[in-house]
Amino acid sequence: MADSIIHFEIPFDDADRARAFYREAFGWAVQELPEMDYTMVQTGPVGDDMAPSGPGYINGGMFQRSDPFRGPVVTVGVDSIDETLARLGSLGATAVGKKEPVGDMGFAAYFTDPEGNVIGLWENAS
Repeated sequence: MADSIIHFEIPFDDADRARAFYREAFGWAVQELPEMDYTMVQTGPVGDDMAPSGPGYINGGMFQRSDPFRGPVVTVGVDSIDETLARLGSLGATAVGKKEPVGDMGFAAYFTDPEGNVIGLWENAS
């Protein structure tokens, strides 16, 4: 998983419209998580752990558009968010916010690359 794209996020202005569009356009399953202000997206078959079970599939999410999250975001799986952010900083990236726990699954963080793109980072819980 390390250094691979493992997740995507699509911001929306109208949640119902976005969920309906991606369900109808691509047959994606969407599950609203109101307590997190988030929508989980499954692009294909999943196993019991809800992870993609077919080759070429990654799952993602959707959320309310806000700065700096104006466009789609890809998320890269890493072994250590802290070490990765330090290394990326030396290459010209800037952290967006701080490393945050996501339930008991792991941790997420975001950075902007030198071109101004927002990219996510994911670290599995130990």
